[in-house]
Amino acid sequence: MASKTRTGGKALRWVLVVLLGTLILSACDQKAISELEEGVSTEADVREKFGAPEAVWDGPDGAQIYEYNRQPEGYQNWQITIGPDGKMAALRQVLNPRSFAQIQPGMPMETVRKLLGKPMKITPYALKKETHYDWRWRNGPNTSDSQVFTVIFDTDLKVVSTQTGPDPDLDRSR
Repeated sequence: MASKTRTGGKALRWVLVVLLGTLILSACDQKAISELEEGVSTEADVREKFGAPEAVWDGPDGAQIYEYNRQPEGYQNWQITIGPDGKMAALRQVLNPRSFAQIQPGMPMETVRKLLGKPMKITPYALKKETHYDWRWRNGPNTSDSQVFTVIFDTDLKVVSTQTGPDPDLDRSR
């Protein structure tokens, strides 16, 4: 009985640490976002508020897209577009149904990665000859709205299908 309680206590502590980290990241992001303005803020302003980007992608017309990933603990992946004039042209959270709808069978993994940012988890299934990329996101404002969007790739890392389901970490906290 004692080991069951200890295991349950460790799981509860882990969930509390993840939730606290998520709240801190979310609060920091919201403060940084409120201090930036499209068309006015510069690349330097963005780096001051968000730090160095996780990745930098080439965008249209000489723009650069900065990726700020909040996976695996968070629920957002931010993309900030810096125009050729050095000013912030757009700031968006890409883990949402509109972005997910753009993922189509046959699409290469790198294109998916550029659309959604770094996944929270990558799981190869050798026997099925598939690799699953998972992103945690929220389909609403509450923790209970947590979902996982999965993109299933074949051995050539081309999209086979997608699926959305409940976040398995929600069950661990109960």
